[in-house]
Amino acid sequence: MKPIFIAGPCVIESEELLDQVAQELVRLRDLLGVEIFFKASFDKANRTSIHSFRGPGMERGLRMLADVKARYGLPLLTDIHESCQAEAAGEVVDVLQIPAFLCRQTDLLVAAARTGRVVNIKKAQFLSGEDMRYPVEKCREAGAKDVWLTERGNTFGYNNLVVDFRNIPDMMRWTPRVIMDCTHSVQRPGAAGGKTGGNREFVPAMALAAKAFGANGYFFEVHPDPDHALSDGPNMLYLKDLEQVIDSLL
Repeated sequence: MKPIFIAGPCVIESEELLDQVAQELVRLRDLLGVEIFFKASFDKANRTSIHSFRGPGMERGLRMLADVKARYGLPLLTDIHESCQAEAAGEVVDVLQIPAFLCRQTDLLVAAARTGRVVNIKKAQFLSGEDMRYPVEKCREAGAKDVWLTERGNTFGYNNLVVDFRNIPDMMRWTPRVIMDCTHSVQRPGAAGGKTGGNREFVPAMALAAKAFGANGYFFEVHPDPDHALSDGPNMLYLKDLEQVIDSLL
């Protein structure tokens, strides 16, 4: 199966940021001949602190994402946190993503599946690859034709994650498309004084290790200036470095 790539900022910060990232993704798509999905969140409902930036909200955020699709021709992925968001988001994006902490929420999975869109379920930090059989079954029994699974590491004590790459072949028993979230897997959850830290220097190696275990999709949160990003900056890849990382995987 030909690999796919998912990339974009963690959260919608501005139209200017979306344009800058989308332009680079189109350039890489055309240069490298790869399928790239544009990812950004309209609302980050799971931030560490109540004071953290969450995004523009669903109505405005979906309009901004629809504009990206119309102008750049990139397929879209965004996450939803509540079942009531599925229908509206499904009218705009190509892939509805279920956040890791919510991957067992039956109503959310069923609502996403019923939109007819691809459903990408991120594996919870507290589950094994084999456990992901059941979220996949919920989606398929609710009518989803295409379900993806994404590895993003497991909780390893406090404020740390570790990736067991055996989860990738384990999850391929349940769905043929298994994606490695190469940036969230290097997070240090809650380890930066009310926000999440991370180690972006390990992102390229995470991607290559996942390839060795059979991953056929790669997820990168990217930003032109991660140190000033409004969400997930410490684990995000510099936008300028994305070409080299994708090229290494090809």
